[in-house]
Amino acid sequence: MERIVARYYIETPYAVEKAATALAGEQSSGTFVMVPGETEELKNRFAARVEHIEPLETVSEPAIPGATSPDGVYRRATVDVSWSVENFGHNLPTLISTLQGNLYEITQFTGLKLMDIHFPESYANNYRGPRFGINGCRSLTHVAPGRPLLGTIIKPSVGLTPAQTAEIVDTLAQAGIDFVKDDELMASTANSPFEDRVDAVMRVINRHADRTGKKVMYAFNISDELEPMLRKYDYVLQSGGTCAMISLNSVGLAGAKRICDLSELAIHGHRNGWGMLNRHPLLGIEFPAYQKLWRLAGVDQLHVNGIQNKFWESDDSVVRSIASCLDAAPLDKPVLPVVSSGQWGGQAFETYRRTQTTDLLYMAGGGIMAHPGGPAAGVTALQQAWEGAVGGLTMEEAARQYPEFGGSVEKFGKLQIHRA
Repeated sequence: MERIVARYYIETPYAVEKAATALAGEQSSGTFVMVPGETEELKNRFAARVEHIEPLETVSEPAIPGATSPDGVYRRATVDVSWSVENFGHNLPTLISTLQGNLYEITQFTGLKLMDIHFPESYANNYRGPRFGINGCRSLTHVAPGRPLLGTIIKPSVGLTPAQTAEIVDTLAQAGIDFVKDDELMASTANSPFEDRVDAVMRVINRHADRTGKKVMYAFNISDELEPMLRKYDYVLQSGGTCAMISLNSVGLAGAKRICDLSELAIHGHRNGWGMLNRHPLLGIEFPAYQKLWRLAGVDQLHVNGIQNKFWESDDSVVRSIASCLDAAPLDKPVLPVVSSGQWGGQAFETYRRTQTTDLLYMAGGGIMAHPGGPAAGVTALQQAWEGAVGGLTMEEAARQYPEFGGSVEKFGKLQIHRA
């Protein structure tokens, strides 16, 4: 029988082998004491197995609260644990309960992080994955390979009326933007009901599409309880939209998969809340594992932060996240990485140098909207930045060659993120 293998980074005050065995038992057929019915036959079929242990460093202080070490030493290791697919079939919520359930509460661990998941071949046969992905999103936006999709976020995040939002979209569409999205905080407010916003925005987008042949992709935030979310999805589709946004950690895997299974709109997956899942180095989940779960659900676009971002995540982590989105496993269908968070054209050069890819949705909010020449100049500046980066120019050379990008450098170049 096929098995799923999960890799964990652990810290324990006890022998690593005993802690790993406790994890495998707690998350399969065992509990803290032997119970009637737990036969050898049952365990052989359904018990999780510790497949591999790689001891790492030891420390004298625990990463998070747990049992006190009897010898004052806390041991770290990577541990591979496997489960038979028979335990959960192709049920993503139960899979998550198994791989990320009570094990975080086991006292034997003073640190535990899910680093990666290896899925067997049957998962590729049972999950379609992204309906659109990179190539589909390029097709919908008429962006040929060779440059990223360029996008922005409506700012202010909350407070604009539908007419004000549509006016911004009109300006951006005229400037040649590929993608615009609602902020994750914007759903249906007192002064911007969802349907009214869709109507106003899509009138602008459809008018531009009729004139130019290019339809701007607008990600309307449909995050809600399931039935309202389905109604919002249909409203976007009937209005001629091509994309819907979901706050993944808010609606959950089951809700996201239900929406993705409809397969008529590209799904923009926003990972707001990511920090609570990942920020501690020994607690939560790493992005390679995280993105595989949402890819199985069918998300087409997934946030990864950005180089020199305004948040806590390091550039190395962002580069790894981009690479994991572009890695075809487990479905042979990459997901489009969404680069965002304090971005402007200046980071395009390091982003391209580090990743050597243009298969990105590169989004700048303030980096477009706050351009000294206005939002239209902000779009042009972002286009120029990526043209320069892919063409081998330095940021300084591009600033001299392209006037709008030069304006960006003058405005944003001194706003660097400094980390302790």
